[in-house]
Amino acid sequence: MLWFSAVIVIGLVALVWSADKFVEGASAIAERAGLTPMMIGLTIVSVGTSAPEILISVMSALSGSGELAVGNALGSNIANVGLVLGITLLVKSISLNKSTTFVDLPLLVLVVIVTGALLFDLALSRSDSLVLLGVLGLFFLHIIRNGQVSPSKSEVAPIPTLSPLAAWLTFLGGLGLLIASSRALVWAASQVASALGVSELLIGLTIVAVGTSLPELAASVMSALKGRADMAIGAIIGSNMFNLLLVLAIPGFWGTLHLQAEVLHRDLVAVFVTTLVLALAALSGWNREAGVSTLTRYTGVVLLALYVAYYLWLFATP
Repeated sequence: MLWFSAVIVIGLVALVWSADKFVEGASAIAERAGLTPMMIGLTIVSVGTSAPEILISVMSALSGSGELAVGNALGSNIANVGLVLGITLLVKSISLNKSTTFVDLPLLVLVVIVTGALLFDLALSRSDSLVLLGVLGLFFLHIIRNGQVSPSKSEVAPIPTLSPLAAWLTFLGGLGLLIASSRALVWAASQVASALGVSELLIGLTIVAVGTSLPELAASVMSALKGRADMAIGAIIGSNMFNLLLVLAIPGFWGTLHLQAEVLHRDLVAVFVTTLVLALAALSGWNREAGVSTLTRYTGVVLLALYVAYYLWLFATP
């Protein structure tokens, strides 16, 4: 137990340091490629920070532990909005551009509804997975089409000046350490959870979900501190899209996976509520004159409260 605790502490230190380098490299790449930080957040950052969830989903499917993958996908979405964004907003308020407020967040709510419709029969089939993968393709087309836009008014912080090679080495090095440190944290925490006799679904919804959301937490907080607000929210939106449309879909390709009723009535409901609250907060915070929507610390408190409430609900469920 002492060894696992040491791994968790070392992993946290490595996570924070690598997140700083990760954001620095991503910002430099965005500037040199002519892309907005929002675009980088929705693509490179979100794919990179979703890598742990994708790896766990594949490994779980191969080992016949599909419920772990489903719990990880849904639990990570709840953690990303309630825990990651909630903490990020406590650190600093975030301003969103028009596209994020009126397009990206409503799209995420729609994806959650589509996912619920597919899982309404409490089964994840190969056809369900194909539909989810098809929607992911449409999402990619959307962000590619809208990638070359002018920066929003919130993007005022200076971007690090790095050579192309240094930018990519910083980005890839930070990403690699992010993934490695998060995996070490998940491994150590899972060992502790298993020793305590926790169920597979519960491990996926809690220890593994929080562990695989740590890269998003570290990257988002660092992005906010550096003034790259659009990258922080872009990474969260993109990561949640990947969790629902790819991570969740993977187990279905290995055959129909039958789900517990709680997955739909409790976990997916929590995903929907947290996502809807975020979207409504963005819409209500829209300032037409400034052309931005502001998510305040008050929104962060609400999201964190919802996250705590979900955990109380989770452990109260028989």
